[in-house]
Amino acid sequence: MEVRLNKYLADCGAGSRRKVEEFILQGRVEVNNKLIIDLAYKVDQENDLVRVDGEKITPKKHVYYLLNKPRGVITSTADEKRRQTVIDLIDTKESIFPAGRLDYNTTGVLILTNDGDFANLVTHPSNKIPREYEVWLDRQIEEKDREKLLKGVFIEGKRGKFTKVVFPKKNNFSIAVVTAVEGRNHFVKNMFSALGYTVKTLNRLSFAGIYADIPVGAYRKMNKTEIDGVISKYGK
Repeated sequence: MEVRLNKYLADCGAGSRRKVEEFILQGRVEVNNKLIIDLAYKVDQENDLVRVDGEKITPKKHVYYLLNKPRGVITSTADEKRRQTVIDLIDTKESIFPAGRLDYNTTGVLILTNDGDFANLVTHPSNKIPREYEVWLDRQIEEKDREKLLKGVFIEGKRGKFTKVVFPKKNNFSIAVVTAVEGRNHFVKNMFSALGYTVKTLNRLSFAGIYADIPVGAYRKMNKTEIDGVISKYGK
């Protein structure tokens, strides 16, 4: 069966769909010893020999892990400064990568997988995947600022907004739970910073409707029902 090269690479766990497309365009992919830079190129999954940077790529069984990320860990597959990464926390022989990212000192829900299509589904901006965060601020949020966060705040030249801002503790407006449907770098921190607030602690409570039901620093395999639920709800 023939499939597009970028899909094949993503399915094999070489990276997200967008990442493997970069590999192709950078001239790092060969099919049957021939350099391929055409994103529409199709490969025979059973007979073609595919290599990325000279390394043979073979189909892999898809795995999905839910990590409750602790502070002080890099959301990356490797770090040039030799700091601990989220990959180091998971005991698996599969070549996995994080679907999206959390900042170094941000805790909470993070999905890691070798399924490029799934990673692309939950990270692509057009799919508006909900992300819920618990935010601890340096001071109480004023009502006028809560309204601004819901209507829209310009950060980095582009408007962003939260779809929900609630306060879980009565009469304590320095702790909020916010929901967003975009994942720009430092998005939550920048939203509050634009209004003069400093985020002291940030924890992602849920991602794509998946909540952390494990302690901080722990991980577990995600089940088929969870994966199928995300695909069914947000897939196109």
